[in-house]
Amino acid sequence: MIKIIFYKINRTHIIITLISSSFVAFKFKLLTLMTRPTLNLANNDIMKNKTKSNATYNPNTYHLDIPGNPSTATSSKISLNDRSNGKPLKVLSEEDWAFWKHNGYVVIKNAVPKKQALETADFIWEFEEKDTNDASTWYTIPKRKIKMTELAGTGMVEVYNNQHLWNNRQTQKVYDAFVDIWGVEELWCTIDRVNLNFPFKPGFKYKSFIHWDYDPETKPKNVQGVLALCDQTDENMGGFQCIPELFRTYDTWKLTQPEDRDRFQPDIAGFENEIVKVKLEIGDLLIFNSTEPHGIRPNLSGNKVRIAQYISMMPAEEDNHSLRDWRINSWKNRIAPEGHAFPGDPRNREQLDYGVAKLSKLGEKLLGLRKW
Repeated sequence: MIKIIFYKINRTHIIITLISSSFVAFKFKLLTLMTRPTLNLANNDIMKNKTKSNATYNPNTYHLDIPGNPSTATSSKISLNDRSNGKPLKVLSEEDWAFWKHNGYVVIKNAVPKKQALETADFIWEFEEKDTNDASTWYTIPKRKIKMTELAGTGMVEVYNNQHLWNNRQTQKVYDAFVDIWGVEELWCTIDRVNLNFPFKPGFKYKSFIHWDYDPETKPKNVQGVLALCDQTDENMGGFQCIPELFRTYDTWKLTQPEDRDRFQPDIAGFENEIVKVKLEIGDLLIFNSTEPHGIRPNLSGNKVRIAQYISMMPAEEDNHSLRDWRINSWKNRIAPEGHAFPGDPRNREQLDYGVAKLSKLGEKLLGLRKW
């Protein structure tokens, strides 16, 4: 008996003639292909690389069940800059450096040009198919469930390798700021996403929470960063908040906590008045130590939208060939990281609607495509 089966894969229809005895095997194969987010029969570039794409996986599996970005190592083999190398700071002032050491975070003013930041923000609105001037388009159900349920509703946008994001990563001042923090020039950037945080309204709220993305008990050698893509000077709009006092006193604070405490979400009783709501202007870059307890503050502004890009860098691991290969594949085929906090975009818009980002020589090094 001959069966004609119709399948729709992405935006292309395929007609396959199957003999019934082989039906189960072929059907299984087709369904497997259909669930692969990297497959796009309308995109020749992805088709050429689909074998490599499907065979390449992220070797950093530490974050499948806990927070943290798997596009770089969880903790660097190199310590953060202690200024013992005698090199002058490129971007940070001495006042900035003292603030960084005492508070665990620092703000670099005008890290990217305002025009570049605005273009990135415009792209995010377009990518999410929302209208900045029409609030009725802002509130939609999540496109895919996220394992880290605390982030549900906080406005995470599942885009990672668009040209606009890479433009910001490969901006010289952004890179130089991270060189100051690490004390080395051979860095890789994280492949991370953006945030579009809308004002609270009935049915669309989230519980603001303080957390760590890396267990502070492991003393991670890592930093994280947030680039402001709009002014965030109103403390009532969703933006970055942290507790420098807990950053400073963690080792004594933990002695007062139970052994089975949550290693990623601290009990902040007694620190409520110590929460710092950091104000940023468009183009500002905030860098914070991964041992800094932090979070997104609730957007109670009523009409203001917080827009930001997550950017960080850490020492390159050029000998880690599997991680390097994954990073290059992620950029080339617009593949999202997989992890506890990274659900991906079921629409596959990065693959379907956008091309491969063009990189400068600096960008190629920050990715791992070119060696330092």
